[in-house]
Amino acid sequence: MRKLLLIIAFMLTTNMVGQNFILQEKDKQAHFAAGIAVGALGYHWSYKKHGNKTRAQITAMAASISAGILKELYDNRTGGTVEGRDVLATSMGGAVFTVTIPLFQKKKK
Repeated sequence: MRKLLLIIAFMLTTNMVGQNFILQEKDKQAHFAAGIAVGALGYHWSYKKHGNKTRAQITAMAASISAGILKELYDNRTGGTVEGRDVLATSMGGAVFTVTIPLFQKKKK
């Protein structure tokens, strides 16, 4: 399972032939960073409350996706530009955070 998640993360972050990589744009970099920050907050809150790593990872991912969607809803209401790629970049930040958490946590014996 861990190998599959690492492969997916690698595929999301590599440059595809004939396409611009999403994180080359400054705006998408900000969304990516926001996804990491929101994911970290969601993980920390959930882990403190429930003490369950899997649940905390799910909360982190859900929080980053929700933040991306809410930002685009805000843009829609205030006359800004709504872009699905913004939601994708925010979600990618949350996914990268969620995948890397198990790599740095100690295993229970």
